[in-house]
Amino acid sequence: MPQQKDIVKIAIQMPGAYPQLIQLDQKKPLSAVIKEVCDGWNLPGPDNHALQYADGVHTYITESNRLDIKNGCILRLTKAPGRCAEDLHKGIQSSDSGVRCDSLKDLASVSTDVTFAQEFISRDGHLLLVKIVEDANEDNMIMTHTLTGFMELMDHGIVSWENLSSVFIKKIASFVNTKLTDASIQLVSLAILENMVQSSHGLFLQVKQEVTMERLIAHLQVTNQQIQTKAMALLMALLQTAGDSDRQDIFAFMNKRNLRQYIYKNIIHSSGSVQDEMAHYLYILQSVTLNHLEARMRTPMDCYSQEQRDILHGLRQTAFETETENSLSNERRRSLCAKEFKKLGFSNNSNPGQDLVRTPPGLLALDTMFYFAARYPDAYSRFVLENSSREDKHECPFARSSIQLTLILCEILRIGEPPSETGCAYHPIFFSQDRLMEELFCGCIQLINKTWKEMRATQEDFDKVMQVVREQITRTLSSKPTSLELFKNKVNALNYSEILKLRQTERLHQEETLAAPVLELKERLKPELLELIRQQRLNRLCQGTMFRKISSRRRQDKLWYCRLSPNHKMLHYGDVEEDTDSPTIETLQKKIPVADIKGLLTGKDCPHMKDNKGKQNKEVLDLAFSITYDVEEDSLNFVAPSRTDFCLWTDGLSVLLGREMSSESMRSELEILLSMEIKLRLLDLENVPIPDSAPVVPKPPSNYNFCYDFSQTEQ
Repeated sequence: MPQQKDIVKIAIQMPGAYPQLIQLDQKKPLSAVIKEVCDGWNLPGPDNHALQYADGVHTYITESNRLDIKNGCILRLTKAPGRCAEDLHKGIQSSDSGVRCDSLKDLASVSTDVTFAQEFISRDGHLLLVKIVEDANEDNMIMTHTLTGFMELMDHGIVSWENLSSVFIKKIASFVNTKLTDASIQLVSLAILENMVQSSHGLFLQVKQEVTMERLIAHLQVTNQQIQTKAMALLMALLQTAGDSDRQDIFAFMNKRNLRQYIYKNIIHSSGSVQDEMAHYLYILQSVTLNHLEARMRTPMDCYSQEQRDILHGLRQTAFETETENSLSNERRRSLCAKEFKKLGFSNNSNPGQDLVRTPPGLLALDTMFYFAARYPDAYSRFVLENSSREDKHECPFARSSIQLTLILCEILRIGEPPSETGCAYHPIFFSQDRLMEELFCGCIQLINKTWKEMRATQEDFDKVMQVVREQITRTLSSKPTSLELFKNKVNALNYSEILKLRQTERLHQEETLAAPVLELKERLKPELLELIRQQRLNRLCQGTMFRKISSRRRQDKLWYCRLSPNHKMLHYGDVEEDTDSPTIETLQKKIPVADIKGLLTGKDCPHMKDNKGKQNKEVLDLAFSITYDVEEDSLNFVAPSRTDFCLWTDGLSVLLGREMSSESMRSELEILLSMEIKLRLLDLENVPIPDSAPVVPKPPSNYNFCYDFSQTEQ
């Protein structure tokens, strides 16, 4: 008998018949289940039938996926995939165009199922579709269904894209290149070409040869958003698959047509899922474009390269404009160069190329410095000369800052990281600049100098300054500036004091967010911990305390003792001798029932303090308390030996009277206990075994010779 877990309760439908409610035994062969269903409707030939999901995607039920069936699923009885494939294979070859059209339409729908696709491809059905495309004798509707069915079949990866003939590829490319082609055909053709490009470099070369960039870009400029999206997808596939040379050709063509600016402006008008898909392609375009800098970023400087050394010396000469250098001796020239490279901010002033050996940023840092000096020579000279003339240790090192800034920009822009399959975070500023990395560097290197002065930084503060600059850049880019000018305005407005304000605001918000659950936990813990303090106070009263008697005339040496009975019903007290340690309850002759206590008075409200008004100092007032009982006139007066005893007794008596404890000692102890308990509750104890009993205290050592004797040092 099958176990309960192997039984699934489902409903099975068939057009024109009442549904069957069955208990599907997952241990029974699927063929036997189908036979029982067919028998229930008196249908012959169970081998010609199969089960499919009735809702959503009509996936065929097979032995490999049957365990996915859940209780309450609705299935339907339909043609077996083999029989369906055979019927559609014949229908596609029919001489009746209507039959062909219907068969191809059904094929496009059912080809999403891998079980059917295997059956259809095993009959070389895909080759029939290839022939229809190559012959190109059908009308637009039939051709659209043919291409859609072909695309669905190829998506399963059963047949390799590389098996396709050049005739087929040219025909698909012609559908994209021809202006008058039906939009539905162009849509599927663009998707097919995208898959070809992504499958192999050989197919990439064929597609690149057949599809003209002019026509592909024309598809980006149509009003049909789906065509735009598919054209963008093909363009991104070409960029990602291309080698460096081909990629540079595509970039050059795009820059010539200002394509990046057009694409970004166009995305603003997209909507819904099309916008999400286009955002992903914009992200890919940004990533692939910026990643062409990766090679320079990962290449260290070759100190023996004359070209690279000339660039370094060009930076020095542009900054200091040395005219008499050629007339100097070699030794004087080397000394002058080392001095000027130090002023430029290189750490290794005798061989500055060593500063650029680290990768990243490698040669990219040299490129950005050279770009800044060449594009903005006045700003470059002003930066260097302003800092090289300072003598107060507050100079900002240009070279060191440039190298670190280049690294920061590489990390922020994710240069060298392959684009994510789901990424969609792009920077709008990228689409307004052909050389984003270099232009951002030029703006941010001047920002470093500005922030350096605002922080009054020295060389020791270099890392701190760069952290602030990174934050300034990141925060500004997160606001999505659409132009370089807007970026510069925003990042310069975000000065050091603004960064500190933002940090403080965020810290307070974070503390508030974290504090809410902690405060809630505190409130939950308070009753338990207050009860613990109450018990401690009552226990302390049970132990008792020695008090001194205070007369109205003078301080007496007489002592008296008071303690609470173990059952908390009586206060026992009486005179004792000074050398008495802790008298028993039996030796204390007087007592007051707790039930008779009417009130608790403290300080100047106490009767024994009123009697001595003006004569008692503040210290005694702070330690005085009284309990009233029976009648208002009767009271037992205390002066605690210490503030601690005062707090213990007033809290304990408040507990006996059913009142809240209010001493500062109680508040302090409660806060300590709460803090300790919360820390224990928040400890990460996952997978940490907690022993049931306390660990054994080890035996003391045989000697203490390991202890350090500080007295020897003092001598």
